[in-house]
Amino acid sequence: MDLSFSDEAALDYLPLDRLRELQAERLRSVVQRVYERVPAYADRMKEADVRPDQIEGLDDIVRLPFTTKLDLRDHYPFGLFASPLREVVRLHASSGTTGKPIVVAYTRDDINTWSQVMLRTFRCAGVGPGDIVQNAYGYGLFTGGLGAHYGLERLGATVIPMSGGNTERQVMVMRDFGVTAVCATPSYFLLMLERAAEMGVDPRSLPVRVGVLGAEPWTDQMRERIEAIGGVKAYDIYGLSEIIGPGVASECEAQQGLHIFEDHFYPEVIDPETGQPVPDGAEGELVLTTLTKQGIPMIRYRTRDVTRLIREPCACGRSVVRMERISRRTDDMLIIRGVNVYPSQVEAALLQVEGTMPHYVLVVDREGALDTLSVHVEVSEDVFSDEVRGLERLEREIAGKLESVVGLRMGVKLVERRSIERSMGKAKRVIDNRKAKQGQ
Repeated sequence: MDLSFSDEAALDYLPLDRLRELQAERLRSVVQRVYERVPAYADRMKEADVRPDQIEGLDDIVRLPFTTKLDLRDHYPFGLFASPLREVVRLHASSGTTGKPIVVAYTRDDINTWSQVMLRTFRCAGVGPGDIVQNAYGYGLFTGGLGAHYGLERLGATVIPMSGGNTERQVMVMRDFGVTAVCATPSYFLLMLERAAEMGVDPRSLPVRVGVLGAEPWTDQMRERIEAIGGVKAYDIYGLSEIIGPGVASECEAQQGLHIFEDHFYPEVIDPETGQPVPDGAEGELVLTTLTKQGIPMIRYRTRDVTRLIREPCACGRSVVRMERISRRTDDMLIIRGVNVYPSQVEAALLQVEGTMPHYVLVVDREGALDTLSVHVEVSEDVFSDEVRGLERLEREIAGKLESVVGLRMGVKLVERRSIERSMGKAKRVIDNRKAKQGQ
């Protein structure tokens, strides 16, 4: 009962009984696919004493083992692919926990699915043919840029593939090209609006009416600030490379949670400690199963994002379930300007630089609209007592190493031995000053 692409407008409004039938059919198919084509999945299912023919309906999904980011790392680069490379038409990658990227694959059908769910994402935000959309998500290995691009072209909108950076030029293009919608991280979109004001351009005079914003957590206070400064409607979107990229879920005009395109991505919410499902509507860790992905399907992927599912009908009329906006994670990963940063990555980079000690703390702050990240690291006594030029040289070396491993430029502050607080339990690696500034 697969729907054709001409029926895309109806997919968000499927009657629930038909949606559940479609999900169950696709679940059976993807489980059979990974069992036959991905040895790691087959081994895991055998360990759990479950066979594909035992997955008859959606209730049986709890019998399947979880997948985590560690599995992707352990099978780097292509070990979880369910399609041979001759059928893979694109590879993307995102930050991993060890400096090696998480690699994801797309077949032609996967690209079609991706563009379809992105089309539905933009429809949720009220973007359509005739809109001129400035895409300031990063192009390249990052999934954001091309994911949004293909969806907009499929929608029939006019796409300006700006990518990120060169903020003054971004403002010029918004004004001169008559841009009506912008895709960006929320912090960067806010920076663009503030830079416009600095350039003598009233942000509210720009033709932009919609911001389609994602790739990092953001607060209601940030939304209010963006909408007040820009005179726009700011919509939250959600996705992750391991599942497909952007296009997993999107806010609609009601802005009361994000609709999950659950005909492609089956959602569960579990207790992160026990792994057991939580009562409907309760908060927990989001788990996603890709129902149609061919290149690299994910079975019960633990996102580490904390949310709850909202089953009540939405004012927009869509029948697909909503999830509450993501506000935090169960692990220690930071998202800074769309880049995933793990303390373990930072530690691995620091230990490659002679003179540094295995004691450090990450300091997250907010300067204007942008999140900033710096690392305070202890150095040996002989290094700290060295001349200023030597310390500056070491700071540059550390900054370069961190950028090569993490993919983000961050500040470096060298401190004396034993100046960073020790803990008898789990070390405190992150100081997040953003929370105190959310309402500012």
